[in-house]
Amino acid sequence: MKLLALPALLQIALEGRLAAAVHLAVMAGHSTLEHFQRDSFTVERKGDDSPVTIADKRAEQLIREELSQRYPHDAILGEEFGEQSGDSAYQWIVDPIDGTKSFISGVPLYSTLVGIVSARECLGGVIYLPALDEIVFAARGCGAWHSARGSEPQRCRVSSRSLSDGLFTVSQVDTFARRDAMEAYRELESNAYVTRSWGDGYGYLLVATGRGELMVDPIANPWDLAAVQPVIEEAGGRFSSWAGQPSVFGGDGVGSNGIVHEQALRALQATLK
Repeated sequence: MKLLALPALLQIALEGRLAAAVHLAVMAGHSTLEHFQRDSFTVERKGDDSPVTIADKRAEQLIREELSQRYPHDAILGEEFGEQSGDSAYQWIVDPIDGTKSFISGVPLYSTLVGIVSARECLGGVIYLPALDEIVFAARGCGAWHSARGSEPQRCRVSSRSLSDGLFTVSQVDTFARRDAMEAYRELESNAYVTRSWGDGYGYLLVATGRGELMVDPIANPWDLAAVQPVIEEAGGRFSSWAGQPSVFGGDGVGSNGIVHEQALRALQATLK
């Protein structure tokens, strides 16, 4: 596992926590590759019927173990092991495998997400795709940075394309139906140059690096979005809930290059009850 050489500004961002988040995401992400595209794991079902594997659990355990040593007073919220209280100003919000169904299916577009939050404001985040060895990370005031296959991190920016010239991506189309929002999906799909359901953290990474224009999550949890918001915004884009609020705690999310954001919100808000 090659360690990324972060610029000095990023090494001290958030009292060193951004550099730690990058290390944790890469470390945990690499652990998932021990099981990826192999028959060495079983698939369990959680209370909400979503799948989980030993790879999800082990990756989150590794992050928690490391955090207990580095930042024992910070709070933690993870998808697999819930919430751990702390008495510092910081909380870590972790999704060890965002896109578990992709992971189970052997599709390399799953990601490890690590977000850093204080007073319910997302201050830093990391999106790491282990199977592609591609990463994007950001901290407030420090910009968004991208690296692929161990290359030196470079600043990244959202695109300046309209939706008619751009990529609209989602995680799974049928989640729009679960929100009674298929009409909004069809409108955005018809207005986009191309639509793909690559989604999850990868969809937001595409937006942050200028390869996608709009990513929409109809149903999401804080661990799906906490790492995403600072990455999108520091890349010059816009992130919000469907209601237009800058929060990852509302159950849905929209990330865009900013240019197409209001167009997306008009379509999505027309379905809100």
